[in-house]
Amino acid sequence: MVFGWLFGRRGGALDAPAAVDAGDDAALLDAVVSGMPDAAIVLDREGRVISFNNAARMIAPALARGAPASLALRVPEVVEAVRDAATGKGPRSVEFAQRVPVDRWFKVHVQPFGAARPMLLLTFHDLTPLHRAEQMRADFVANASHELRTPLASLSGFIDTLQGSAREDANARGRFLGIMKTQAARMARLIEDLLSLSRVELIEHMHPEAPVDLAPVVRQVVDGLQTLATDRSVEIAVAPPASPLIVPGDRDELTRVFENLVENALKYGAAGKRVDIGFSSATASDGAPEVLVAIRDYGPGIAAEHLPRLTERFYRVDVTQSRAEGGTGLGLSLVKHILNRHRGKLSIESEAGKGATFTVRLPLVHSESA
Repeated sequence: MVFGWLFGRRGGALDAPAAVDAGDDAALLDAVVSGMPDAAIVLDREGRVISFNNAARMIAPALARGAPASLALRVPEVVEAVRDAATGKGPRSVEFAQRVPVDRWFKVHVQPFGAARPMLLLTFHDLTPLHRAEQMRADFVANASHELRTPLASLSGFIDTLQGSAREDANARGRFLGIMKTQAARMARLIEDLLSLSRVELIEHMHPEAPVDLAPVVRQVVDGLQTLATDRSVEIAVAPPASPLIVPGDRDELTRVFENLVENALKYGAAGKRVDIGFSSATASDGAPEVLVAIRDYGPGIAAEHLPRLTERFYRVDVTQSRAEGGTGLGLSLVKHILNRHRGKLSIESEAGKGATFTVRLPLVHSESA
């Protein structure tokens, strides 16, 4: 309706006041288009650009006033929709994809308006988050199905063997049952991690506020994993903080975070024979106090190309080793989502051959509140 008022839509109160000249119209049109949340372009009926906002320039950097929009857009579907709307066929909506510099998807709506000065309004709605979410869902289902299919196939094969050729073989029976137990435990871990991840994602926007002292949480985790450390001949050295470090959070979820990180250090960094855990305080970029907990191993480290993807679901640096260690590929993804819920972050630093450091950053409660 704003555009109709600006450019002479006929009909009583919507007619433009005579005192408003073309320069005022153009300035007001630019102001309206600039304030639109989506990318927007206004064209005349010949397809020349009259106005556009910064978001539109991000999609089509070559946009220029007075130039044909087809030179900047170069999207056949959009050009055809503009042509149809300009020739009186009414509003049009089309979808298109941009592949350069990154994949993006848009839905464009072409709306004719104005009577005294007919024009076209193009609005671009970014569908990229929806497409990426759908791709992530499809990948998640495919990966989960694959991860469950492998142990299920193993169990099925051993059951068939025990019912057939190994029915009377006591040694084979004992060996196969042990393998079957391991595979069943792997499926149980995978299902538990999937359920935990779903629960955390469901309430990720709800930030827990109960005060939690991190040092006892980490100490409890270390004590619980001491048997694993002894089996791997790894020493866990904890440097306790000088004073309590209180963060707002959920104790059980934070315990899960440090269990995953310390267990990973013991399993994948065992070659270094040592894991160091340290606490420190810092100031976040917004000036708020925060606490840092660093878990460092001295194992083989992680190549740089893997670091950005470590928190993706089912991503593994070494699939064979991960499965041999009983990993599900969901541990670090779960850590990331729990920390998001706690308004925290996980940073990872590593070099191949020099170990890895996983640092948890969490907001620190002021001493008065604590």
